[in-house]
Amino acid sequence: MTTTVVHERIPEPIGESKPRLDNRKKVTGAATYADDMQFGSGLLYARILHSPHPHALIKSINISRAKALPGVKAVVTGEDFPGFIGLYLQDRHIFCRDRVRYVGDPVAGVAATSEEIAVKAVNLIEVEYEVLEPVVNPEFGASPDAPLVHPQLSEYKVVPFILPQAGTNISNLFKVRKGDVGAAWEKCAAIVERKYRIPHIQHVPIEPHVAIAQVDETGEVTLWGSSQSPFAQRNLIAQALGISQSDMRVVAPYVGGGFGSKAGVSMEALAVAIATKVRGRPVKLRLTREEEFYTAFVRQELISYFKMGCDKNGKILAMENRFYWGGGAYTEYGVNVTRAAGYSSTGPYEVPNVKTDSYCVYTNHPVGGPMRGFGMPEMHTGLEQCIDDLAHEIGIDPVEIRRRNCIREGSILVTGSKMHPTGLPQCIEETAKAIQWGQKASPSAPNKRRGKGTAIMWKAPAMPPNAGSSAWVELAEDGTVTVGLGGQDLGQGTFTVCAQMAAAALGVPYESVRIATPVDTRFSPYEWQTVASRLTWSMGNAVVSAAQDARRQILDLVSEAWGEDPEDLDIRNGVVVSYKSEQEIPLKDMVIYGLPKPNDSGWMGGPIRGRGKFMPTYVTSLDPETGQGERAVVHYTTGSQSVELEVDLDTGQVEILRGASSFDVGKAINPEMVKAQMEGGFVQGLSSALFEEMKMVDGYMQNPSFVDYRIATTTDAPSDLQSVIVEVPQDDGPWGARGIGEHSMVATAAAIANAIFDAVGIRMEGPPFSAEKIYLAMLDAGIVE
Repeated sequence: MTTTVVHERIPEPIGESKPRLDNRKKVTGAATYADDMQFGSGLLYARILHSPHPHALIKSINISRAKALPGVKAVVTGEDFPGFIGLYLQDRHIFCRDRVRYVGDPVAGVAATSEEIAVKAVNLIEVEYEVLEPVVNPEFGASPDAPLVHPQLSEYKVVPFILPQAGTNISNLFKVRKGDVGAAWEKCAAIVERKYRIPHIQHVPIEPHVAIAQVDETGEVTLWGSSQSPFAQRNLIAQALGISQSDMRVVAPYVGGGFGSKAGVSMEALAVAIATKVRGRPVKLRLTREEEFYTAFVRQELISYFKMGCDKNGKILAMENRFYWGGGAYTEYGVNVTRAAGYSSTGPYEVPNVKTDSYCVYTNHPVGGPMRGFGMPEMHTGLEQCIDDLAHEIGIDPVEIRRRNCIREGSILVTGSKMHPTGLPQCIEETAKAIQWGQKASPSAPNKRRGKGTAIMWKAPAMPPNAGSSAWVELAEDGTVTVGLGGQDLGQGTFTVCAQMAAAALGVPYESVRIATPVDTRFSPYEWQTVASRLTWSMGNAVVSAAQDARRQILDLVSEAWGEDPEDLDIRNGVVVSYKSEQEIPLKDMVIYGLPKPNDSGWMGGPIRGRGKFMPTYVTSLDPETGQGERAVVHYTTGSQSVELEVDLDTGQVEILRGASSFDVGKAINPEMVKAQMEGGFVQGLSSALFEEMKMVDGYMQNPSFVDYRIATTTDAPSDLQSVIVEVPQDDGPWGARGIGEHSMVATAAAIANAIFDAVGIRMEGPPFSAEKIYLAMLDAGIVE
């Protein structure tokens, strides 16, 4: 059943539970002053008219009253921008054209001389909608009975390794068929089957999304944005607008938190689109905190079904998993989350018989995108609870069952490839030891129960097979070094680590190395994106290659000048030294102006600039029916987390007493930063386990503010938090290094769930494991009265 709605102002919610997108919020004062100082008084402010409905057809849009408002410089709609945009699947327009698919979908945009005028203009736009039935459950959305969110799915452009199912809401289906699952069940001494539901959560970066775009009179576009993906934005926005990538420039200064929310393209294209209508004027668009909650990327929800069985010794014989990923209204990024979950669906276990179906499903919820862990926290939260339940069913200690089944070097993985060297067995031992596994401690009070839990994980960089990195290294007159790179620092320390690697590879002090910032696609070398915990490995390889190139140029120059073999030369602390003649020369004396030829016959050399690049060449395609192939991913980072906690029987409140993390990072380039990533990830994982949930009702978010959406603070973190680094080198990593940024929150929720079970014997369908849910579950189980 459909109805028609006409509105010229933001509609009041239908029922108190449905929130209103407040386009009237503005920012003034110091921020506006700073904008004027950088961009001048010609800066325009943009606001967006968002859809008030989860699913509706757009029957008409009247912008005449908005355009007539004094101070309004442009009003745009989807009619102005027919192109599609998307990373893996091009399934959306910059502004909606024929229908809206979630509350918050951009319908129109305004640029005005002040934010207050822009807000007034947005409220004057009249839109007539025909409301449609929304899809709010991914499992139902995958069924033939669900209304189609994207009837034109078969017409969308898509990369070869994503497999949309035409005529359905399934934008990607990844399948694994390994061994004979059906025959394996009768050989199992214990079998468990479980269902879990993981809710949407928000990244909540401390800095909301913000972008400023300007189009000059020649049509060249400059976008300044808080971005993890400046080069991807250059490419995708240029494609959508039908312009050359060389006419699209993206400048990305330091980012105030991302966690995946600022990867790819979200609101940035809106600012660019509006700027095309006011050439010469910069246009600023900034999301309010409320808008950040559900008009930017969110983490996908997941409904998962697990079935697994083992023999009498606890050896896992078979797994059968089914995942329904709630990808939201557009799944241009979410389709690859689904794929990553498929090729990692056994977790870090060697399982001979596997059947997996991983569905990415369109729903009328906010857009599901990349978030720290890229699907692995959601998938492991259910899987690792099942592993515990299987251990209890067969009568084996939960740590022991992991020892017996975890992957090792040479293990045959879920996709049929072989596992590279890994320190996962050692990680398991380290976290068990850290919380004194097997030793029971008394609770702190009679009304409390204490429990311990553990979980292990793996994660590969989820990326195309040919995602590349490049870098340059340049020396100045005084011998200082500048490194150019295209990856972004989000606070994770990428710039520091790359400076360390450049210094070590070139042979100069770390203090003499600078990183060229901000990242600017016109001047910075290419980098695919700052995602997938791949920069230390991929961009690090490019930086090392560039430094080595500069080093070769320097040593070749000196060897020619001195008449020595380059093998006898070295660079130590910024000085070229000869181990044969014991001559030496500082870099500052030769890296710009070169060296004189003998007998005053001229000069040799010149400015030194090294170039480097890296791209994996060995990732192969997988069979679309079986998911089998020679090498599905570049590598896996593995690890373990364990917790000790107490549950208050009177309130259900959980207190984390101790936490332990251990990850095999290949080589810790900066051990303190590695430990900081482990600690930060643990606390973010704790937050998603105990507190965070986007409460959705019929497609409307109920809690789009920090009043009702809680995240963990320092008071929630355990006072005893241990981080243990394991180093089993990666064959193609710089000094053997692998990434660690995302992995440290993958296993946390499962470890906490297992500890809650150990304490009070209850399981819940999914997080957050709030005090209320725990208390009610204990009440239902008869644990409390």
